[in-house]
Amino acid sequence: TRPFLDQYVVSRPLYTEDSFTENHEKVERKHKTTLDHVKQYFTCDSKRVKNAALSLVPIVGWMKMYRVKEWLLGDIVSGVSTGLVAILQGLAYSLLASLPAWYGLYAAFFPVIIYFFLGTSRHISVGAFPVLSLMVGAVVTRMVPDGGPTVNITGLEGLSIDDQRAMVSASLTFLIGIFQLGMGLLQVGFVVIYLSDTLVSGFTTAAAVHILISQLKFIFGLSVPGFSGPLAIIYILESIFTQITSTNIHDLVTAIVVMVVVFAVKEINERFKSKLPVPIPIEVIMTIIACGVSYAFNFKDNHGVDVVGLIPDSFETPVAPNIEVFKETAVDAFPMAIVGFAISFAVAKVYAVKHDYVIDGNQELIAFGVSNIFGGAFKSLASSTALSRSAVQESTGGKTQIAGILSAIIVLIVTLAIGFLLEPLPKSVLGAVVIVNLKGMLMQMREVPYLWKKDRLDCIIWIVTFLASIFLGLDLGLAVGLGVELLAVVFRTQFPRCSVLANISGTDIYRDRKDYINIYEPEGVKIFRIPAPIFFANIDFFRGKLLDAVGFNPLRILRKRNKALRKIRKLIKKGELSVTIVSPLTLTHSRELDQPVDFSDLPVQVNWRAELPASISVPPVDIHSLVLDFSAVSFIDISALKGLKTALKEFIRIDVEIYIVACDPYIIEKLKSCSFFDHEIKTSIFFVTLHDAMLHILERHPPLSVSEKASLIKENSISITAKCTV
Repeated sequence: TRPFLDQYVVSRPLYTEDSFTENHEKVERKHKTTLDHVKQYFTCDSKRVKNAALSLVPIVGWMKMYRVKEWLLGDIVSGVSTGLVAILQGLAYSLLASLPAWYGLYAAFFPVIIYFFLGTSRHISVGAFPVLSLMVGAVVTRMVPDGGPTVNITGLEGLSIDDQRAMVSASLTFLIGIFQLGMGLLQVGFVVIYLSDTLVSGFTTAAAVHILISQLKFIFGLSVPGFSGPLAIIYILESIFTQITSTNIHDLVTAIVVMVVVFAVKEINERFKSKLPVPIPIEVIMTIIACGVSYAFNFKDNHGVDVVGLIPDSFETPVAPNIEVFKETAVDAFPMAIVGFAISFAVAKVYAVKHDYVIDGNQELIAFGVSNIFGGAFKSLASSTALSRSAVQESTGGKTQIAGILSAIIVLIVTLAIGFLLEPLPKSVLGAVVIVNLKGMLMQMREVPYLWKKDRLDCIIWIVTFLASIFLGLDLGLAVGLGVELLAVVFRTQFPRCSVLANISGTDIYRDRKDYINIYEPEGVKIFRIPAPIFFANIDFFRGKLLDAVGFNPLRILRKRNKALRKIRKLIKKGELSVTIVSPLTLTHSRELDQPVDFSDLPVQVNWRAELPASISVPPVDIHSLVLDFSAVSFIDISALKGLKTALKEFIRIDVEIYIVACDPYIIEKLKSCSFFDHEIKTSIFFVTLHDAMLHILERHPPLSVSEKASLIKENSISITAKCTV
């Protein structure tokens, strides 16, 4: 016969933590001390040197497994396609940084060479990224506005505004690389985990809005001064609308035509991507057409259209960074280093999962750090990656970073040989291309209704990050968003959803009693689930929720009982209450007794669940056992430990039995080392599972039948029982 696979039966002893430890011997493990970890970190042998060298130069690993016949053609096609897109985006994104167009070309060449050797992702396209370019542009325009530098910086004297801005950008890029390299060497690539998808989505959407507005001056052909800092976006819009009547119609019409055509063809590419061998490079096609039309009709001289202009046919000589710029931009460079790395790492993870290989976050930091240091020395724009450009590299058949190095060669050819052909290109065309490529980031706004329905706290993070980044600037907006996100984490752990559990009838499964119909909740037992770590910030919240669950305050009950006991002693002393030895002993009113009796040496135990004499009232306690489910408690700190101990003692002192179930053994060890246990709180209250504790409770307090309940009510008509030792 076929065995039953949808059920199981287990026969085993009932386990407390103590009995489980006695019956099952643990493996003795030596836990490493901090000194052991330090020694291991600095221990050096040939194998470790080899692994370190291979990890620092990942190209050695993937070049050994390169399949020339299968991958080379795809890498060549991908490299050419990506190179053409990188040229156009480099020119466009340099405008976001308020730099001459050719510095964007440098970002598509110098960093790519370094990443080819040091990067672990095989599919991302390294180069300019619009959000990072915009953040660089905010610093550049702040330090070197249109009227010249606002601060006296040594080394910038006698330079033109473009050269000054290029020097500031290069030094900033160099500093971004230093931060990234430092974090990589210190193995702190984990910092990106604090940038949640929700925060990044809100931040990049706000950046897209900034980018869109920053490109309007090129679309309308207006001269708008650079603004930076809080409310800069408002000042830019104000400047645009005050000049709107001076719009250059040729710029506007050219931009609209380019946007419509590029958007339409991109939709065709997306819809028929399975049938097209490679996506139609519409941006490149429209750029060539726009260059030809602009040159033929002399847009620059005849119609006042702002064009790209002179593109040098050689690279600039490397320069040392400006230390004074370092001092002025250090606060700005760090968030840029984080943002640049976070975006590139997120894109790299997508392709690593898709193509089944591993990327190393710390090595990626090192790769981008060295790339930006090298690029900064040659006045390159700060580099990261762009999703659209990486998508081109992957979708056109790119298998490795050979496609990346080929794209850099295409950029090199254009820069040194045919860059002059791009000189008549209108900047409005570049602005139009940038705006069309913002579609993906702007469409992230559709996440807001979904987040509001599914997780309102995440929705608040998105909205706050978005609004702060819009109105305060991207740097402050990122800081505000990160602060709100960390507060949300604290809020979730400080105010989690506690619940009272009940047994699903016929099983050993326990769920929230509010969610199910067919449940069993033993009389006199409360099961309270704590779904978060217990620490100084939420211990009071847990105590409050626990009191709500049981329906009474044990400290108040204890005080009431002490007052009642004090009153009983006074009544006995006055002779208004006597002790009669029955079985068991009871205290009764002394209406028939003439002589007072001295009860000072008589041990008396009061049955608090019975009716008390002399109109003495104490709030009833309708539970005898309280079970705390610690299965989701990952740690307890010292402050919370003290609060927990106090709370447990309050229940124990009013005769409520406490049980803690499914507690992590390491937490129990910590409780032992912190002297948590004493004559009131014992290790025997810990049970391996919730069902073990419930079976133990039912054994100690068997459910009463109807006749037994009636008998108990009759017995409780006796007011107070006394315990006498004979």
